[in-house]
Parts: sequence; structure tokens; C-alpha cells
Amino acid sequence: MANQVSIPLYEELVGSFEEVLATAEQSTAVQQARRQGIENFKKMGFPSRRNEEWKYTNLLPFLQEGYSTDGRTSVAADAELIAEAQVPHLDSYQLVFVNGELQPATEAVPAFIRVMPFEDALTDEQFAAHFSKNTDIDQFPMAALNTALFSHGLFIEISPNAVLDKPLHIVHTYTATANLFVQPRLLVVARRGANLSIIETIVSKSTDNKLFINSLTEVFVEENAICDHYVLQTAKAGTRLVTNTEVSQLRDSVYSNYTFSLPGAELIRNNLHLSLDESNTESHLYGLYLGADNQLIDNHSLVNHRMPHCQSNEIYKGVLLDNATGVFNGKIFVQEDAQKTNAFQQNNNLLLSDKATINSKPQLEIFADDVKCSHGSTVGQLSKEAMFYLQSRGIGEQKARALLVNAFAFDVTEKIKLEELEDHINHLIQSHIPLSESVIDETVIDETVIDAE
Repeated sequence: MANQVSIPLYEELVGSFEEVLATAEQSTAVQQARRQGIENFKKMGFPSRRNEEWKYTNLLPFLQEGYSTDGRTSVAADAELIAEAQVPHLDSYQLVFVNGELQPATEAVPAFIRVMPFEDALTDEQFAAHFSKNTDIDQFPMAALNTALFSHGLFIEISPNAVLDKPLHIVHTYTATANLFVQPRLLVVARRGANLSIIETIVSKSTDNKLFINSLTEVFVEENAICDHYVLQTAKAGTRLVTNTEVSQLRDSVYSNYTFSLPGAELIRNNLHLSLDESNTESHLYGLYLGADNQLIDNHSLVNHRMPHCQSNEIYKGVLLDNATGVFNGKIFVQEDAQKTNAFQQNNNLLLSDKATINSKPQLEIFADDVKCSHGSTVGQLSKEAMFYLQSRGIGEQKARALLVNAFAFDVTEKIKLEELEDHINHLIQSHIPLSESVIDETVIDETVIDAE
């Protein structure tokens, strides 16, 4: 068993497992997965910096407070938070969660898409067939913990060949009346030939109470299906957010993930893992993180090419202000059978403060001999010449700075397929750019580009 003596939350969570397991009727398969999850978590415990995957992210300071772990909530939906999560002019089907619990929907979704809270889905045959099937709970402790003790969840299944006419907007609102540890979960199954877009927006209020969110999303994209998955993280100070996203793709499918992390939450750790399980799959990973104050934003991605004729494209960009710290760790595995793989990975960072820090580590592990793969990383600062050029044409300093940051982020934001969402994110980026900064330089601090062909 892992040594977690200094973390009271560990004992509380492990000790509550049997009671939590007994509170809901569930299939044998789900029950077995949850038992395996708690056993694995007992072995691994909360990750520490001795774990290479958590080298730059120390969870211990965020786990010391006493937390309530009761997944039930009597908190009413906060109208201000729901309004904050809205994307102007975007037409969507909206589902609202309060501390992980689904609220009554105001608009019915089409009949070809099933939306079920976990309380109703735990005995569902299709739910059991997919639950935890692609999540490596032997290796990832926070995913194992969620599998064992998830608080609430939502099961979404879209029928074969169905096309959702507008996005499904899932609004996660969090209100902490006391320190709270919650573990929401989402399971999405896109059947053969289906097409859907999902937007997840995470919002919380800034309070003295601490909120720790350990979420897990599983996405299964069957043959010829298309899934666009947008994640917008705008939670406020006092929030600690760990997300685990596990994706499985079958042949001829397309999955695109867009993750945007903005100032507010003290800690954001995004774990994004894709398994390309059949041939001719296509995957796109786009990320933009804007860190401020003492914020820590850590993006860890893993793309596992298992079969031939697949392609993945990953572009992550970071803008760091104040004392913020950014981490990017991207891994691409090309297995022996994955011939004709085409994989690209790039991480670019812009430092707007001499106190900001970035740790970037793109990685390739290739076991096939007929592939085209490349990865790279750059770190730089704003250009004096570009700022002078804009200001000499009557553009104010703040606007010039915002324009340059938006231009830097363009490679990511231009990939958004929803125009209203793109405009909304560009507006959010501009709103967080400070009036002035002392560090403006054209120098590229470090640049690494490695190709394998």
C-alpha cells in the first residue's frame, strides 16, 4: 500500500469505499471495475513528484485541507454561474450540473441520443459494456480513484448514423459552501457513422472554501463516427482541477479535442489519452493555456498509434503571465504494427513575465520503420518591433498586446469549428491580457524541433 500517512483525505476515501459501493444498484461488471479501481489506488496512492509523470506538479499542498467527500448536494443551481458559462449567440442543447449532479433539463434532446444520469445507467447493458474499458487504472492513480468513487455522472449515447444538429453544451457549475472533493464522470459513446459536438464548460465562484475536482471522461468513437470535443476551463481561485480524458477510436473515425485553460483555478492538470485501436483513424488535439498569478497549468497527453494508416495532429500553445507555471508533456507511441503512421506534435510558449516558468517535453517512441513523425517545442517573448509597429499606427498598448497574443494563439483558435465559440474564446483571451508588462523581447529563448521520417 502506498504511504499516504500525511494525507487524511486518503484514509477517508479508502475507508468510505464499501459504503459508497452499497448505495447504488449496479451491474456486476461495473462493480468489479470499481473494486479494481480502489485496489489500484491503494497501491499507488495520490501521485507524488517521485512519479516522473508528476515531476512538475506537486499535489500534496492541495490535498492537506480537510475535504467533504459526500457526492450528494443540496446546493441550488447558481444563475450567475450558468450565465457566465454561456457562449453568446450559440444555439445548443444545454445540460447543467451542480457539483457534479445533473439538474432537470429545460430542453429535450433528440430521440436518437440517450442522456442518462449514472443513477439510472449503472445497470444499463451498453453502459456496462463501455464503463472503464479503455481507462488504464493500473497506471493512472487519479483515474483509478474516480473509477472507484465517482460522485455522479452522465451517460451519453448517440445512435448509428445520427447527426446532432447543434452542440451539446454541458455546463459544470461548482459552489463550495465548505471544502469539497468531488469526482464527476462522463461516458460518451458515438455509434457507427454518428456525428456530434460536445462543449464542456467548467465554472466556479472564487471563495475561501477549497474545491478539488477529479473528473474522468471516457469517449468511444466507433467506425466512421465523428466527435468534436471542446473543453473550456474558467473556474475561479480556490479550485483545483484534475481532468482525465480517455478516448478510444475505431476505423475511419475522427476525434478532435480542444482544451482551453484560462486564469483562475490554482491548479489545472489535464490528462488526455488517445488509443487509435483500428486503422485509418484521424485525431486532432488542440490546446491553449493562459496562466496568471501563481497558477499551475499542466497538460499531459498520450497518443497511442496501434494500427497502420492513422494520423494524429497535436498543437498546444501557452501564454504565461505573473508567477504562473506551465507544463506540457506530450507522448506519441507508434507501435510495431502501426506502419504508415503520420504523427505531428508541437508546443509553443509565450512568456509575458520574467517570473513565469514553462517546462516542455514533447516525446516520440517509435517501434515501426515506415512512419512520418515530428515534434518540437519553442519558448519566446513578445517582439519589440511588433509592438512598435502596432502602436505607431495608433493602436494602444493594451490592444496591441492583446492582438499579438491572439495572433500567437491563432493556430489553435482558428481550428474551432463553431464561429460563436471561437469569438467567445478570443474575447476571453483579450480580457486577461494586462495593460503593460516589463518583458517584451524578440528573442526566442529555446527552440527544439525533431523529425523522424
